[in-house]
Amino acid sequence: MYEILNTINSPADIKALDMKQLKQLCAEIREYMVECCAVNPGHLGSSLGAVELIVGLHYVYDTPQDKIVFDVSHQAYAHKIITGRREAFRKNRQEGGISGFTRRDESPYDAFGAGHSSTSISAAFGFAKAAELCGSKSKAVALIGDGSLSGGLAYEGLNNAGDANTDILVVVNDNNMSIDNNIGAMHRHLLKLTTDPFYNRVKNKVWNSLGESRTRNWLSRAVISVKSHLVQHSGGDFFEAMGFRYFGPIDGNDIEAVVETLKRIRKLHGPRILHTITKKGKGYAPAEEDQTTWHAPGIFDPQSGKRIKAKSGASRYQDVFGEVLLELARADKSIVGITPAMASGSGMNILAREMPERFFDVGIAEEHAVTFSAGLCAAGMKPFCSIYSSFSQRAYDQIIHDAALQNLPVIFCFDRAGVVGEDGATHHGAYDLAAYRSIPSCIISSPRNETELKNLMYSATLNQDGPYIIRYPRGGGENTDWRNAAFSFTPTGKGEKLAEGSNILIIALGHCANRALEAAQAALQQGYDSPTVWDARFLKPLDPDIKADILSSRYKDIITVEDGAVHGGLFSEVAEIVAGAGLGLKVHPLGIRDEFIHQNTQKKQREECGISKDKIFEKVLEIYN
Repeated sequence: MYEILNTINSPADIKALDMKQLKQLCAEIREYMVECCAVNPGHLGSSLGAVELIVGLHYVYDTPQDKIVFDVSHQAYAHKIITGRREAFRKNRQEGGISGFTRRDESPYDAFGAGHSSTSISAAFGFAKAAELCGSKSKAVALIGDGSLSGGLAYEGLNNAGDANTDILVVVNDNNMSIDNNIGAMHRHLLKLTTDPFYNRVKNKVWNSLGESRTRNWLSRAVISVKSHLVQHSGGDFFEAMGFRYFGPIDGNDIEAVVETLKRIRKLHGPRILHTITKKGKGYAPAEEDQTTWHAPGIFDPQSGKRIKAKSGASRYQDVFGEVLLELARADKSIVGITPAMASGSGMNILAREMPERFFDVGIAEEHAVTFSAGLCAAGMKPFCSIYSSFSQRAYDQIIHDAALQNLPVIFCFDRAGVVGEDGATHHGAYDLAAYRSIPSCIISSPRNETELKNLMYSATLNQDGPYIIRYPRGGGENTDWRNAAFSFTPTGKGEKLAEGSNILIIALGHCANRALEAAQAALQQGYDSPTVWDARFLKPLDPDIKADILSSRYKDIITVEDGAVHGGLFSEVAEIVAGAGLGLKVHPLGIRDEFIHQNTQKKQREECGISKDKIFEKVLEIYN
């Protein structure tokens, strides 16, 4: 079935192929990715679009001696398939399988680990500078999507690498998409350059006719000075101003053009940009036609392209957030929504459709999103800034300096808090509780279900006491009737006692409180005394009634349950209270331990971290026995 692909066990095998065989290989890789991702979901669309770029890079460069650094790396499936992981790809993102992103400990061909955006240029510059210092002839290439160029770190890397005149190639995979459509000034620059007919007609005819010659070298320098007359404010001018030699644009889905261009560029020295135009979802019609959906489509029928949706159950938290935000915005004209390129993923596209003037997608720029929100807040608006929990780490300083220090009541909604499943360690929202608990004036809350999310969002709009963080998990809630529930104010720092018991005190945060209550009920059904169960609801400030219960001398053991790192989060908060009072209580932490949790289903990850109903129940029995 895969005549050529089945013979490729390393990039060395690719180098023996002729151009016709390379084209067939690219087609077979696409077919294989569709086959595998149909039953084992992953980031399909971006990987389909980057096949020729990846095959071409491995064909021209001598990996792993030469380093290819992927940005985000959700486009790296072809790279994994042709670097000895073809069969392992069938277990991509599964327990015991390979990661969906590049990982240094997985393969020598994975030069640098990724999962977050805009890191590739800085990392590749590090490889390039190290080669220069060590006298090595190895090359360094960064493969970055145009969406990642909306992130500030990419420009920091460009600025430093261009000024240093180090031997580095940056390949810009320009497909007009990240997850949703790209936005921003750089996107417009690239689009203007790539679509200008006169510039491309003149450039291609003249350039190709010259071949490798002194005239061509002279003309390349002359073009820099006159190009602005052909394409005003072009993307190429920008890169050249940053100290990079600009090449392109070329068709990044034309393997012949990719290979020929890379061969010529590889012979050159210094900072270079190759601008390539690709199509996200290339080669698979459904993915080409609906690029946002097919970024990560889930399970589907590869022949028909029909997506096989899971049985409908509880509403997803992101949809609850989106619908509630729109409802609040209809009633309050000061409410606005901000997201760093996660409109559909966060549910904020619901606001965007009805109130586009009050919706701001700032691109992959979490730092800017936070400070922009702080500015809006200082001007009297009520900004809801929605960021995936793991991505909020990139804006830590801004949350402290620009929001908390100025006591600005920005509402931060951290989606994907806790373990997230198959994306693994790079995407778990494991550290937000520990990171933000130490920041003065921050409020940190976590809803137990969809109705509580609705009420916390409403309550946050009435807050004037600094940043208000609401963190909630990926996926579905508890199937509460949140749409028909009226808004109810939740006092800041107010938890809820879910079960009155003895001997053991369980303090849980967010959705973990549901499982804690179920575990307590199971203990009672099996003849044990039921533990007392608290839904803390707020990590900061912690409910004074919970503190009083801790200090009451009614319990010998306390169990804390949180979908976050136990060191610095709820466990640390409770342990500090116990230690400060000199109590002889034992505090048992259940949550994300001091290690990185790798890819698996959310259910299995929660069991691994001890926060499932059964694992909490096991801990209760362990204490009783």
